[in-house]
Amino acid sequence: MQITDTIPVTHNARGLGGMTTTAGDKIAPVLFRADALAGLTADGVRGLTDLGIGCVVDLRTDGERARAADALPEDGPIRVVALPILGGAMDEMARNLMPASGEPVALSAEQKEKIAASIPTLEELYIAILQSSAAQFATLARLVVEAADTAAPGVLFHCTAGKDRTGLAAALLLEVAGVSRADIVADYVQTETNLAGPFAQSLLGLVSAVGIPLTPRLETLATRSPAGAITAALDWVSTIHGDALGYLRSGGLSEDEAARLRAALIA
Repeated sequence: MQITDTIPVTHNARGLGGMTTTAGDKIAPVLFRADALAGLTADGVRGLTDLGIGCVVDLRTDGERARAADALPEDGPIRVVALPILGGAMDEMARNLMPASGEPVALSAEQKEKIAASIPTLEELYIAILQSSAAQFATLARLVVEAADTAAPGVLFHCTAGKDRTGLAAALLLEVAGVSRADIVADYVQTETNLAGPFAQSLLGLVSAVGIPLTPRLETLATRSPAGAITAALDWVSTIHGDALGYLRSGGLSEDEAARLRAALIA
């Protein structure tokens, strides 16, 4: 369910409630994904409340939050949890790829070639994020469990574009709930359509501003959401941990929390 119009100004926001599991159950209206809420208006804040969202989980790094904090009142009814997941901040990645100064400079052909070779694929990025962030994703799952017993059980999680860290989080939670792989992939792929146009161009601008030439691989990292990327991530989870629940257990989710999570996700 697209909710971008309900919580202005966002570009890639949707609710995952109503999706069907392989057992024929419906996902409860408790999961929401979005891009950053830095441009949220007063109507957007009201929209969050109207959707029953009582908790916003910010998956961005400290630097990302400092540059563009969510526009949510500190004394409002919505709990805001900072849960940084490293690896998905495109502008920070771009700076790390630059020569030591980190400042925009005229790059030689050799430097450009070296940088291009060091850019990870989206599949490699996702696996790296999963390898280092099991505890954070388990904490997100725990927040969904905790919110289920409140008057506003909705949990909205977001990063900057709502694509990579948010996409991984959504895929893990939907797999735990029993949504089919095909439907999980379809939700992920929707992001590319949502981001197309000015917003995608602004993301590319963040990267090019530090002086790195825009290669097809870098454009994919910043703005695309191909099915193969999330498929590779879920395949890695399956190979290493058995399934999404096994992955979350590796991050500290208990058996009791796992059972409560499944219950919270089903309408």
